[in-house]
Amino acid sequence: MHVIKKKTLQDFWTRHPPAELPLRAWLKDAERAEWRTMHDIKAYARSADMVGDNRVAFNIGGNKFRPVVLCLLTKGRLYIRFVGTHAAYDRIDARKI
Repeated sequence: MHVIKKKTLQDFWTRHPPAELPLRAWLKDAERAEWRTMHDIKAYARSADMVGDNRVAFNIGGNKFRPVVLCLLTKGRLYIRFVGTHAAYDRIDARKI
């Protein structure tokens, strides 16, 4: 998959160093993935939440960090829309971000 807006992840782990290793691992997996359907994503990350409008909220680092990703699977693209702590995630509407 082609991951767009990796800088969003990098900016986050710069501010939250404990997030770097788990987010880098997720990014590596995502770039190597060949997800064609949301079921493929769910098979990779059973704890991921399908939040609607082609968006997935992943649980990273023991559910401490929550990237929200717009998945345009037919184009092979993942757009990082948000990444934050679980507390920050609780304050957003993941379907609209």
